[in-house]
Amino acid sequence: MTAGPDANVPDMNTQVRAFWEQGPCGTNIGIVGDAEPLSREWFETVEQNRYTLEPMIHGAAQFTRHRGKKLLEIGVGAGTDHLQWARAGCECHGVDLTDAAIETTKARLALYGLTSSLQRLDAETLPFDEDSFDLVWSWGVIHHAEHPERIVAEIRRVLKSGGEFRGMFYKRWSLAVFKEWIKHALLRGKPFRSFADVLAHHFESPGTKAYTLQEMRTMFRAFDSVEVSPAMTPYDLQHLPGFLKGWLPDSFGSFIVIHAIK
Repeated sequence: MTAGPDANVPDMNTQVRAFWEQGPCGTNIGIVGDAEPLSREWFETVEQNRYTLEPMIHGAAQFTRHRGKKLLEIGVGAGTDHLQWARAGCECHGVDLTDAAIETTKARLALYGLTSSLQRLDAETLPFDEDSFDLVWSWGVIHHAEHPERIVAEIRRVLKSGGEFRGMFYKRWSLAVFKEWIKHALLRGKPFRSFADVLAHHFESPGTKAYTLQEMRTMFRAFDSVEVSPAMTPYDLQHLPGFLKGWLPDSFGSFIVIHAIK
């Protein structure tokens, strides 16, 4: 049998891993400048940038309200949120698709004498028993996976009864995605190119996905309750006239904040 043209193309999660092994989200040189990698200055710059651009993280996570709970973070990245969970007194566990994120998060925690059980793995199959965690957190990560729905099913499996998922997925019908569509479709003479196709090929790592509010409710339908809320971001408002920024509703934003209870 003759191999097909894509026989040697890595699977999507392998491609995603290769992309993020270059450095966790928010650690590029445009953000950290000439700070020594993994130094206190470097980490504080990453943290300041993250919470300046995405201040809604604190409201979505409610870090300090979960003291003593057993937490799993899916996609620890540079360890910024993981540090907040550890500081809040959670029993922390974290997974990520990349070695870069695991090592970066270990270094972040070590600066403050904190620890976590960290593993590099594909979250589409989690190595934890059913009913293991009080809380699962994942901010802007799961939509990069090849099969996000498998990760959501695994989250529900490992949560205890009454346990919570808190996190964020990208929203497809948003200003940020529309601007990418103009750049990569309309201005290139391809107006019939879909938002989903533009996202998969031009938005961060390969295969990035985004959803509608109803698609999110459907993905979390096995949970006892789910709340989905759109959120406006600086990425949506970038390059827009100043007079518009105060008038645009959250429904135009590119984040969907999720709170689901098993």
